[in-house]
Amino acid sequence: MTVEGVTIPGHLHSGKVRDLYAVGDDLVLMVASDRISAFDYILPTEIPDKGAVLTALTLWWFEQLADVVPNHLVTASVDDYPAELAPYAEELRGRSMLCRRLEMAPVECVARGYLTGSGYTDYVATGAICGHVLPSGMQDGDRLPAPIFTPATKAEMGEHDENVSREQVAATVGPAVAAELEQLTLAVYARAATLAEAKGVIVADTKLEFGRDRAGTLVLGDEVLTPDSSRFWPADGWLPGQPQPSFDKQYVRNWLLHESGWDRNSPPPPLPDDVVAQTRARYVDAYERLTGQAFTAA
Repeated sequence: MTVEGVTIPGHLHSGKVRDLYAVGDDLVLMVASDRISAFDYILPTEIPDKGAVLTALTLWWFEQLADVVPNHLVTASVDDYPAELAPYAEELRGRSMLCRRLEMAPVECVARGYLTGSGYTDYVATGAICGHVLPSGMQDGDRLPAPIFTPATKAEMGEHDENVSREQVAATVGPAVAAELEQLTLAVYARAATLAEAKGVIVADTKLEFGRDRAGTLVLGDEVLTPDSSRFWPADGWLPGQPQPSFDKQYVRNWLLHESGWDRNSPPPPLPDDVVAQTRARYVDAYERLTGQAFTAA
């Protein structure tokens, strides 16, 4: 499998954005590409520096959440990687993490603090999301009475994740594990929402993944609270009942839906240069607002 045109041994899996490689028996190398996906398609156009932004923001969040839940990170310093990865150091620098291998929970752990996206679609149809009955008359973009856990299935490439009830999760992983996943998801969301709010950013929702390490501990894995896995809105632009300005890939989704002429029955078209530039700017803006640090590409 290739990353930036270089073949790295030990390839295990490629998702829409990340490539995963085995490093010995206990470790995995996660590499964030510049690919971008929407509507379960990988788009033909990449977003420059996107993988580096996702990696840097995930590392920052791991630090902010360290007292809430452990994570799978071993190191993101390429110079500390095993010797067999040294030939690929420049391709990996700034966009990779060496992590403990986990047995992943077979569920997407979603926390929602605001009503939007597939949650709003479910609410309009049923008045509830994943079994959480909500007040009537709510608008797209409204803040929920309290954050809720709305798990989803893990879909295969090209398939849609499907929202499921907490009871369905309990039937899959057992009541005790289901309860632990819910508690950790809401605890992570609470910490993130509080930190982001202080920076003028609303975390409308976020998707997390957890897995068991070799000691049996449930830890946070994959990416965390990035523009790919979360909806970030500027607090000063929030107005329920209309589309929200955002720092995530909703900008790309909106272009595909409303400006591209794409019929959604064929592969999506390439992104124009201005959409690429605007999308990159949104990702960088999210990183800089949240962390208070200037983004510098590796």
